[in-house]
Parts: sequence; structure tokens; C-alpha cells
Amino acid sequence: MKFMKLGSKPDTFQTDGNNVRYVASELASDIVVNVGDIKFYLHKFPLLSKSSRLQTLISLNNEENVDEVQIFDIPGGANTFEICAKFCYGMTVTLNAYNVIATRCAAEYLGMHEAIEKGNLIYKIDVFLSSSIFRSWKDSIILLQTSKSMLPLVEDLKVVSHCIESIANKACVDVSKVDWSYTYNRKKLPEENGIESNQNGLRTRLVPKDWWVEDLCELEVDLYKSVITNIKSKAVQSNEVIGEALKAYAYRRLPNFSKGMIQCGDVSKHRLIVETIVWLLPTEKGSVPCRFLLKLLKAAIFVESGDRTKEELVKRIGQQLEEASVSDILIQAPDGAATIYDVSIVQNIVRVFFIKDHNAEIESVGLDELEGIRKPGILSDASKLMVAKLIDGYLAEIAKDPNLPFSEFVNLAELVSSISRPAHDGLYRAIDTYLKEHPGISKGEKKRICKLMDCRKLSVDACLHAVQNERLPLRVVVQVLYFEQLRTAASSGTSTPDIPRGIKDLNNESNGSSRSGTTNPEDELDAVATAEELKALRKELASLRLSNGVGNNDKDGDTKPSMDKAVMGKVKGLLKSKKSFIKLWASKGGQGENSGSDSSESMSSANPEEAKSTPSRNRRHSVS
Repeated sequence: MKFMKLGSKPDTFQTDGNNVRYVASELASDIVVNVGDIKFYLHKFPLLSKSSRLQTLISLNNEENVDEVQIFDIPGGANTFEICAKFCYGMTVTLNAYNVIATRCAAEYLGMHEAIEKGNLIYKIDVFLSSSIFRSWKDSIILLQTSKSMLPLVEDLKVVSHCIESIANKACVDVSKVDWSYTYNRKKLPEENGIESNQNGLRTRLVPKDWWVEDLCELEVDLYKSVITNIKSKAVQSNEVIGEALKAYAYRRLPNFSKGMIQCGDVSKHRLIVETIVWLLPTEKGSVPCRFLLKLLKAAIFVESGDRTKEELVKRIGQQLEEASVSDILIQAPDGAATIYDVSIVQNIVRVFFIKDHNAEIESVGLDELEGIRKPGILSDASKLMVAKLIDGYLAEIAKDPNLPFSEFVNLAELVSSISRPAHDGLYRAIDTYLKEHPGISKGEKKRICKLMDCRKLSVDACLHAVQNERLPLRVVVQVLYFEQLRTAASSGTSTPDIPRGIKDLNNESNGSSRSGTTNPEDELDAVATAEELKALRKELASLRLSNGVGNNDKDGDTKPSMDKAVMGKVKGLLKSKKSFIKLWASKGGQGENSGSDSSESMSSANPEEAKSTPSRNRRHSVS
């Protein structure tokens, strides 16, 4: 830390109790200066030689024959007055980044200018600021932080503006010229971990691009905003580095922000921090990760930020939703809400995601009269697929809420129904979870929710689960059985049977909203679900396999193959037993569909003899 010593005489200031200070001298004091509750017993001559204000006050008191001066509003109080008084006596005083700004303001208050005496205190402090403090990275930050208590006087002295400019200039300097100390506890980028040689052949460690962000976290939010705004105006630092700075500040200033929550405390202070960070976010997409934006949104909801702040975050999140994970978008509903999660805000985010496709020909997009923040373009199929899988996983989580309205679940699922997925296992898991947690929904609602799913895109494991899932309407089970038969025929190289009209009608009705464009039947039959989507289903399948007594005695690592053989045998048996029932339905030309009944009872009663050979609805058991 830089410092400056003034004066050469020894410090002879003494204290008498808590409220009296005096100069130990052979000369008796001839003036008493009251600064708040502190009395200073001093001498007129050294004070009058350097302070125009004291000259005025003492001259007025002389006219009234009073040897006492009252000073109540000097910046910094008694401590800064004592420093100024010691300077008048020529005693040694030390100034540094912590006390120089208060001393400068006190000197201004006392009128210690060059017009009174050459080399006065104001002049010396200004030289110290320009030659030392403003040239030091950490001292400039300390000075700026301590200046907050001196507002608004310090603004009139232009000290704050000079300090902000100094900090911003250093933050924008080329990293090869950074030769001062800084705080850095963050993980460097891979390319920043190397060592390079300078012109003298000395090996030096590379300075990271965001070397400055941690030190700025010491600033209060209003000063931080001023510094970042100045840095951005210079257009030197990349948007990614600015984003890193905002992330670091949020993690430092918002308690538990890293965990996606904020501790109760000064809500108004935290609200100001959140809204300031959102205001400072670079406009370009990808400047900060989507996960960080979602944490900001959760924080904004918690501290009750304004609608404009939340809408801005919703827009930015929608621009890069494909980066999010399910846990990121699980946003708690407000206190007092019936549901666990705020589904409506996720619906808004998904709508923003699709705006890019819907407005590909215009320069920007609007949401609630906010300006667009990303350039137009067409969403990639990969991005759409990632979002579809994200929402499938999200639906599976919110479906566990027994108070989740049917409309919220279906409306969100329909938002992504136009995205073609190679597998629908994730969507099936979400639908099954909702049916399990909401057994009281109507037949019509059950029919509508199952229409979201394409049975041809279920994996073998999902098909096995579905055909024994008593929560599904019978029409869905029949579809699953038939398409599994098609898949089995295709994999064995045998001829693929024609699709009966009844099944075809069911398929067209059920999947019209879940497929977009023309799809290749072979691709659909070969759809393979990801390990993540199958994980939950396989947990349930384990209980089914154990209940069938499969693989319990195998301890040599061959348990899984034996299980799979038994499971596939179960599927083939079900397919064989359903064959006559499917033929009956096809011969009826979809009359069961026209009846509008989804129950196994009404469908199987069409032919008593066929019904006998068809496994009863009650025999299909849940594996959940």
C-alpha cells in the first residue's frame, strides 16, 4: 500500500479522558476548538497560517471576546480534524488509501488552499493521489470504497470520477502489461495456465483475462455499477469477461447464491444487487451461462424484483434454454401458491425459445415491450431436441406434485410437441408419473395426455413397462403391442405386417400433434432412448423382473442377460395373446374408437369368445 508522510516534528498531541485533546507545549493554549463532543486545546498561530475557515471563525470570536470555536459538520469528524491540526503544527502524519479521502474533504472544509500558504495540505494530497494512489490498482479500489462515506462532497472534488477512470483503465490494459498484485482464487482457462518468456528471457506466468474481477467485488453495488459501466464503454474487454465479473460479484454479494437461493436479510439491498447485475448484463447471447441466468431469476423472484427485471431474465434464458438442466428450471412457486413449482414462468421461457423461429426475418424480437437482444436466425435441430428432452425431464419432476393442474402439464408438453424426437421414453415417463400421482383425472383428460406420446418411438424397456401399466388407456396399450410386433418383425428380417385400419386410425389421432413433417418409418422403429431417459424406467423394470422370479439364483454376472430373455419372453407372450384382439379391432374398422370408450371392459365386450383369449385389463399390473 502506498503512503505519504507529512511533517517532521514529533507528535505531541495528548488526550485527557475521552473528550479532551491538547498539545503538550510550554505555551499555554489560546483557542478551544469543539469538534462534536471533543474539545481541542490548541494555539491560534499555526492554525490561522493554514486554514481560511479557522481565520474567519476566530476573527468573529475575537470580536465577541470568545476563545472557543464550534465545528460540527467537518467531514470525518474529530479524527480528520486532528490530522489537519497536526499538519498545521508541522507534526508527522501518515496518509494512505484508507484516510486520505476523508482528510482531503476535511482540508477542503477548512479551506487549506494554496492561496493561504504555498504547499498547503490540499495541494500535497492532490499530488499524492495523482502520483501514487491512482496509479495503484488496490489502493484505487480502497480509496473508491472509502469515498462512499464522504458523498456528496467527494463528488464535487472529482475524486470519485478520477478513481473510477483509473480502475477502468487498468482493467482494460493488455494482460502482458499487468505487473501489479491482484487477487485471483478462481479457476483459470486452460490456455491461461501456461508460462511464457518475456524479452529478457525470464519465464513469467500468464495473467488471466479476468484477473481484475475479484478485487472489484469489494465495491458497494452503486460504485461497482459505475466501474463496470466505464469498463464496458471502452469496448476493450470481451462480453464473456464482463459476464465472469458479474458472476463473481453475484456469488460474493448474494448469500447462498451458488446454491440457487438467497438468505433472508436486507431484502432491499439484495434486490438492488440483483437488478444492477441484470442491468449490466451484456446484450449478446452466451455472455453468461444459462444456469447463472436461472439463478438470477430465482433470486429476483425471492427478493421481489420488478416485473421488468424478471421479464428481461426470462427473455435471456429463452435465448439459450438448450444449455439448461432440469434442476436449473425447477423454480419454486411463490409463497401461498397451491403448486410446488412455478410452471407458468417456464412456459414463458419456452415460448421465448421458439420466438427465434417465428421471427427469423426481423432484426429483433419483443416481449412485453422489451427490445430484442439476439440476432435473428433459425433454431438448429440439435437445440430443439435438447430443449424437448429438457422439458420431458421437467414434466417428469413437476408431475410428482399432486396439486399440479392438468392444463399446466398438458399446455407445457404441447409447447414442445412439434419437436421431433428419436425416442419418447422421457415423455412416457412424465405421463406415467402424472397418471400415478393424479388417479382422479377423467377419461377424456387421460386420452388427451396420452395423445402427446408416439408409441412407435418407445424403446423395448418402455414398451414392456407400458403394456403392463394399468394406468394407461387400453387403446394406448394396443398401440404399444402392435408397434412392438412391427419392431420385432423388422429386427428378425421377416415381412412387416400391414397396419390394420383401426390401429392406423388410432395412430393418426394420437400422434398428429406430436410429429412434425414426414418421418422415416425405419428411423422411428430404430429409435433408441438415451441412458438418462431409461434409467428411471429400468428401476421399475427391476421390480417386475424380480417379481417374475428371473435371475434370482444367478450370481456369476449373467443375471442381466437372463433377465432380459425372460422379459422379452413376456413381451412376446403378450403380443401373441393380443393378436386375436387386434384382428377384431381392425375388422371393426375402428368402431371402438368411435364409441369413445377408453376402458378395457367396453373394448373386450365386443366379442365374448375373443375376450376370453385376451388378458383381462385387471391382470395388467402396475410396475411403478
